[in-house]
Amino acid sequence: MKSFKSLLYSLNEQNASDIALGLFRYQAEHNPVYGSYVKHLRVDPGHVNALAEIPFLPISFFKTRSLKTGAWTPETVFTSSGTTGLTTSSHEISDLNFYREHAEKCFRYFFGPLDQYHIFALMPSYLERTGSSLIEMLRHFIARTGSVDSGFYLYNHDDLARNLERAKKSNRKIILWGVAFALLDFAEKFSIDLSGHLVFETGGMKGRRREVTREELHRQLKHCFNVHEVHSEYGMTELLSQAYTKGGELFFPSPWMKVLVRETTDPLEKGLVAKAGGLNVIDFANFHSISFIETEDAGKLNPDGSFEVLGRLDNSDVRGCNLMVE
Repeated sequence: MKSFKSLLYSLNEQNASDIALGLFRYQAEHNPVYGSYVKHLRVDPGHVNALAEIPFLPISFFKTRSLKTGAWTPETVFTSSGTTGLTTSSHEISDLNFYREHAEKCFRYFFGPLDQYHIFALMPSYLERTGSSLIEMLRHFIARTGSVDSGFYLYNHDDLARNLERAKKSNRKIILWGVAFALLDFAEKFSIDLSGHLVFETGGMKGRRREVTREELHRQLKHCFNVHEVHSEYGMTELLSQAYTKGGELFFPSPWMKVLVRETTDPLEKGLVAKAGGLNVIDFANFHSISFIETEDAGKLNPDGSFEVLGRLDNSDVRGCNLMVE
């Protein structure tokens, strides 16, 4: 297990396939649930020699099984949000500090050091429950900014508006990072010009407002905050790595994750490019749990590795993290 952790930040295009194959064979042997799934598919790990041959575990297994690779005691458990009455996902985490530092590396890869920012997190629905990986990530990010202005906000919009205006006078950039419905609610009350700063949305109306497409949401937010682009993060309870948009509809994976597309009629067929299908994710940071995940998201992959999220696949629950129904 330590060897995969040490290899994580040496990943590159030349060695990624070899590391993935080694990780697959290790998890097939030491993760009882995944090993049983691979065996059920009649796949011999010793005969798997290409990424396209690796079985991806349906993400629904996080709702019903403990997916630990090896024997260890969880330091915490991340849980997904969901509609009342639906079973939610649980991801046991062996090393919480590793998750925090890795999430920071993913962010820094795209946006630079956190101490260049003030972060204002408008996260009412996430703060009102426990076990959110997004809240844990942002809590770490806020601390790492070293800014007295950075912080979480529930419904205290007056304080948020006042502190944003004060932070605009500093030489740092501002990140306003919020749930879609909360950002729109705030924008309707206050006219805050954030030109030159960053707005991040996590998606989801949580039943508070009418669902809209991501394109429409971004159009509204750009108008409300006078910004040229709105950023999104692709992350979830089941992943330790994140992908981000650079402003626009395309997500770019951090170097420690790889996205593939599968035929929705044949989940074992992977590697389609420029064609819509189901998204599969290899998260190399998930070496303590399961790195090969068949998501319930529909998307399209581009030759440069970027991908577009098109919505939820049919018959999948709508979950509240970073994705809107289109």
